[in-house]
Amino acid sequence: MKLSGFPLCLLCTTLLWLAHGWSLRRCVISTDIHHIEKSFQGIKNEIQAKDVFQNVTILSASETLYNITTSDVCCMTRNLLRFYVDRSFRNHEMSDPKILRGLSTMANSFLKIMNALEQCQNKTSCHCREEVTKKSQLIVRNYEQMEAKAAAIKSLGELDIFLSWINRNYQPKAATK
Repeated sequence: MKLSGFPLCLLCTTLLWLAHGWSLRRCVISTDIHHIEKSFQGIKNEIQAKDVFQNVTILSASETLYNITTSDVCCMTRNLLRFYVDRSFRNHEMSDPKILRGLSTMANSFLKIMNALEQCQNKTSCHCREEVTKKSQLIVRNYEQMEAKAAAIKSLGELDIFLSWINRNYQPKAATK
């Protein structure tokens, strides 16, 4: 079968576009997400017990995480990791050693994932679209509407939502032991 110039060009362009979109989703997270989830499960009840705003949400209220295109997953993940590292982990005022160890483990893992995603984005020339930036800013505004300590507890209590989202979008491989 002989293809004319235009359909062949269109086919090649489509294949390149699909390959590029697929490669953005294929950023690898080598950190063991299950280890982070296990750390969180060990302290989740203690954190959520300190939450005085049970009917308020930061992550899930806007459905921000559920309407992300494949090509935007990496950008949203990086923005949320930065949100957690710069705000939630930094602003909590927990003194329980068990909680502190769990939060420290998660914060260090988040930093490792952030570095991997930045390297991946630099290789793929990924740029965050304005829509993703706005969705990330919505989460920050939800956080900033609360007092810093209460917002940190609330967002830390919602870590399971974010970790589940990471699992769903990256299907991470367990780190070698």
